[in-house]
Amino acid sequence: MDQDERQLHASSFGAVADAYAAHRPDYARAAVRWALEPAPGPRVLDLGAGTGKLTATLVVLGAEVIAVEPDTGMRTELRRSLPGVRALPGSAEAIPLPDASVDAVLAGNAMHWFDMATAGPEIARVLAPDGVLAGLWNLMDDQVEWVAALARVGGDAAVGSRDTPAAWRAETAAMHLPGDGAAARFGWPRQAEFPHGQRRTADSLVATLATRAGMLVMPEPERDATLARIHAFLATRPETARGEFTLPMRTGVLRVRRL
Repeated sequence: MDQDERQLHASSFGAVADAYAAHRPDYARAAVRWALEPAPGPRVLDLGAGTGKLTATLVVLGAEVIAVEPDTGMRTELRRSLPGVRALPGSAEAIPLPDASVDAVLAGNAMHWFDMATAGPEIARVLAPDGVLAGLWNLMDDQVEWVAALARVGGDAAVGSRDTPAAWRAETAAMHLPGDGAAARFGWPRQAEFPHGQRRTADSLVATLATRAGMLVMPEPERDATLARIHAFLATRPETARGEFTLPMRTGVLRVRRL
């Protein structure tokens, strides 16, 4: 994906901020605890915070959270649902915080949108010594047969790279902080995965998949056809055809410590 295409995908969520807030999953608490484990203090920046899915879990865990989100629509939803959280306009490439002002920087399903050549030094700047940078991703557990079949039916737009554990491991294994000496400011990254799940119906799972960037930028006739195909598949499966079910997931974490 080139820079223009990545920007198109990254900026697609604001138009559906209410649907994103309603349907996207939260993050496994054990995963968030592990991400924060080495942090020297409680001050956490949720970077690319969206509608506050990760922010809410950080609040529950007792962190002192500041949220930074570039999209006005997403930030409005965050402020509506979490009025006690300080939510600022800004981006990974231009963080509106002083030097060494946070103990951890976390990004939920967002780090792959960052331009790390610029964001790496910015993140290093706002992190206190020994601070933690962690990306978290919610993954569909395709070790479960019906989830693997759903991924095939939906295609890359619905279940793309990083959306399943094996793809996520491969993608994030190569993720680093290049440019301007930023790589030298962080130690060796570690990966971990944690069981997770989301209660869904066939209708609400289709609504969730409709908020994926690949679906949002798709021409409307193609998007409608893809979502109809997914809905038809879910209607044929005993696991998903009747009432609520749990979508098997994992939360993957990539964690690195500032030197």
